[in-house]
Amino acid sequence: MISLPLTTLLLVILTLIGAQASVPASTATQALASVSVAVDTRPNIVLILADDLDIQLGSLEVMPNLKALLAAQGASFDQAFVPISLCCPSRASLLRGQYPHNHGVYTNGPPTGGFQRFQELNLEDQTLATALQGAGYRTALLGKYLNGYPDPAAQSFIPPGWSEWYSPSSDNAYSEYNYSLNENGTLVAYGDAPADYLTDVLAAKANSFVTRTATTGEPFFIELATYAPHLPYTPAPRHVGLFAGVQAPRPPSFNEADVSDKPAAVQGKPLLNPVAISSIDTSYRLRLQSLQAVDELIAGLVQTLAASGELDSTYIFFTSDNGYHMGAHRLSSGKYTPYEEDIRVPLLVRGPGVSAGVVRRELVSNIDLAPTFAEIAGLTPPAQVDGRSLVPLLQAGQSAPAWRQAVLFEQYPFAGQQPSSRRYPAGIGAARIGYAGVLEPLDPQDVLAAAPQAAYQGLRTATYKYVEYSTGERELYDLVADPYELQNLAAGADPALLAALKGWLNTYSSCAGAGCRSADALTPPILPGSLSRYIALPLLER
Repeated sequence: MISLPLTTLLLVILTLIGAQASVPASTATQALASVSVAVDTRPNIVLILADDLDIQLGSLEVMPNLKALLAAQGASFDQAFVPISLCCPSRASLLRGQYPHNHGVYTNGPPTGGFQRFQELNLEDQTLATALQGAGYRTALLGKYLNGYPDPAAQSFIPPGWSEWYSPSSDNAYSEYNYSLNENGTLVAYGDAPADYLTDVLAAKANSFVTRTATTGEPFFIELATYAPHLPYTPAPRHVGLFAGVQAPRPPSFNEADVSDKPAAVQGKPLLNPVAISSIDTSYRLRLQSLQAVDELIAGLVQTLAASGELDSTYIFFTSDNGYHMGAHRLSSGKYTPYEEDIRVPLLVRGPGVSAGVVRRELVSNIDLAPTFAEIAGLTPPAQVDGRSLVPLLQAGQSAPAWRQAVLFEQYPFAGQQPSSRRYPAGIGAARIGYAGVLEPLDPQDVLAAAPQAAYQGLRTATYKYVEYSTGERELYDLVADPYELQNLAAGADPALLAALKGWLNTYSSCAGAGCRSADALTPPILPGSLSRYIALPLLER
């Protein structure tokens, strides 16, 4: 149920209070009670945001609570993507509902990215949090905010829009131990005891927030952002040693034999040797282990929502800030590339009116979450929002609306990026990647150039992908015939098709606000021989 806007509710309440002198007290009380019910029934919104969680590698298969409590009870979006495969700019897109070329946060650190850039551009003054808080929602962020937070602000800084705030403000959060948590402006130090494991601490605080807020009658919004399964992939002690002998998946793209059709940065990669492959397998097992606490977090939160009477009026969204590759196309471990492993993410939703066990095939992006939350709260998204609300795709019994034909994804160079002035202590995280770095452990591509460094922009349709690099290189894949992106068709493609694709990409890469939704409606160029498969591709599987 969508309620009246907050300003309307306040006017109604003031009118009723002023009218009490002329109506019986019992009548005024009943009228006020009806307004209270309208406020109480506004849906709650919970966003669980994992860090670097893949979908291509099958990690969700070891998360039974996610499968039983979210996938089986709601909708799974099989074609969900991020507009950029990098933590901070992707999180900025989520908070703002914008493509990176519009919000201007391009990398994880200054001068072109990070929390500092987000602040410099005054982006935090208008986010999904400020909109929801302004509409009367009690909001809480628990966990990772933006890379580099809180530098250069004070360690106790709380961004606008958050009623409660529990975010690490010290260097070691990625290792899950020995961190400081900014708890509503007070810094609280945590050590290395099992009870200090960060994912568990965040879960307990989220459950407490739900229990307390449920008694107030206020609708709430929670962003619960775990650091798992980000490098250094630290599991809780109770999960150490699980999945012994499990190997990272070996799809046809794993350690690809022939990369001569790929961009030069990939062509230059040697085949992964047995030592590198063993390291990938070890990291994969650690990732699976670290996800067990996230899976338990989901179960505990659903149980708390049920116990507080809020589950049936709460939308729960689960996704990741980007995907992750482990051995695809000879790339060891990381993100940043335009390949499916890095730009495709899980997205699961359960909540009021969402059919159980549905798989949606529409192309969606994390820029759609801000307008989705706005519609759930009865708000109109601001004009700068590039995404579109997913609500029409969530409601059972509604026919599928006209939807976008492609999603845009982008990447920007790291040239000129400066490390934080604060040190990342040598410890479990730094030792595991062999780098005593800065505010956080830099990802492999940051330090070792394990992925293409050239900027690129591309489009992903239901059946193919087109990418243009700043070097002039191109990639074109028929994802129906070649889902693992083994055969780059760009070199032999019809020039007229490439010109049409370039023009379409240019429209998307310069779009803003409503213009992006107009670009969504454009008829896409179709790969020769793929037209029948494109038309036959189901948009909805029940």
